[in-house]
Amino acid sequence: MTTRVAVIFHSGYGHTQVIADQVAAGAGTVDGVEVSVVEAGNITSPESDDLAILDSANAIIFGSPTYMGSASAVFKTFMEATSTRWMEQKWVDKLAAGFTNSGSMNGDKQNTLIEFMTFSMQHGMVWVGLGQMPGNNHSGGSEADANRCGASIGCMSQANVDEGGDVAPPTSDRETAHAFGARIAVAAKRWG
Repeated sequence: MTTRVAVIFHSGYGHTQVIADQVAAGAGTVDGVEVSVVEAGNITSPESDDLAILDSANAIIFGSPTYMGSASAVFKTFMEATSTRWMEQKWVDKLAAGFTNSGSMNGDKQNTLIEFMTFSMQHGMVWVGLGQMPGNNHSGGSEADANRCGASIGCMSQANVDEGGDVAPPTSDRETAHAFGARIAVAAKRWG
């Protein structure tokens, strides 16, 4: 039986797409897992065709940049477009997880992940966190450490605002996202 993982994201400047691609690639490394990637901007109403991809997924991984301490307006439009799914409780017991990126090391990214977690709980989903020890938090640590942002409830990355997606976020954040995607895929196989 195929386990389906969907990654739905919005990226304003390309940095969050880099992380979305890594999350999807990581999930795709797990045998028996089929990964779909959906741009949140394609879902603007409860009738949007791409919602069927999420409906058929065993796990949905949400991703958005953190703008002004929360998910982007484009991502919030997607969230509101799921109201009929909520009313029907169509996503109950699916696994859920999330990732976010900002220009600042902190950037209030945790608020975005909590927003995703609350959204998932309203849908009756089961949240899965990052599952990685924090990096770069001692004198022997470095920016090259996995989970250098020290996240736990989801995957966080940081991209310098004056660099494009070809260089930012850095390799350590990309590797963190890749491992995160694999973790969610393994959990979805076990849960399903």
